[in-house]
Amino acid sequence: MGSLYKDEQDDWITVCLKYLLFVFNFLFWDRSPDILRCIFPFQMGGGVVMGVGIWTLVDKGEYLSLLASSTFAVSAYILIVAGGLVMVTGFLGCCAVIREQRSCLSTYFSCLLLIFIIELVAGVLAYVYYQALSEELKQHLSKTMTENYAQPGKESITRSVDRLQQDFKCCGSNNSFDWVHSVYIRSSAAEKRLVPDSCCKTITPQCGKRDHPSNIYKVEGGCITKLEQFLADHLLIIGAVGIGVACLQHISEKKYEQWIVEVF
Repeated sequence: MGSLYKDEQDDWITVCLKYLLFVFNFLFWDRSPDILRCIFPFQMGGGVVMGVGIWTLVDKGEYLSLLASSTFAVSAYILIVAGGLVMVTGFLGCCAVIREQRSCLSTYFSCLLLIFIIELVAGVLAYVYYQALSEELKQHLSKTMTENYAQPGKESITRSVDRLQQDFKCCGSNNSFDWVHSVYIRSSAAEKRLVPDSCCKTITPQCGKRDHPSNIYKVEGGCITKLEQFLADHLLIIGAVGIGVACLQHISEKKYEQWIVEVF
């Protein structure tokens, strides 16, 4: 009789643990050391990874049109995809535990391994591109600004350059004299402007006709230095989040596997 009661009690505890896992997977509540420490990093990491990817593309994402390589954007998109997969596979993990389907659990862990690889790839891409960023900007930014600004069919680049100069309070790729070589400034469309109006501290119609330091931004290093620092900071964050969260999830996956073995 005592043995039967103990078996029923163990079954009841197992059922409770499985449903608690399901609830915690949605609430991200961290008061269950046995369950939540296993599942929480997956969902939390997925949210963080997706958030960083979206933030990277939304926060001054217009600057991407000024880059010759798409690696920066690709890294961000990979993080968004990885984060989305983590959130989706969280449901798979819950369903597998509740239904006690080992085949689903195997699929779940395979998905986690795939996500681990994807996040690592995003992190490595970010760090690799970080090393090449300075050289790319030096080779392409000046050419992009002088040859494509205010040209037909290059409206996105024009908007990006204008926003770049206003956001970072800079003028020209290296300095304001770079605009002397601009196709736009040399054309009649410039109406005798020396620099685009977006170089002005206070934008007014045709304010670019006067390039005195009191009127336009004169920043040492120009926009290249400002943009390089901005992108480098984002790349470091992408790399750290991609690799860091991947490692955290990998460690948690091992603990989760151990917990599944104990429950089943």
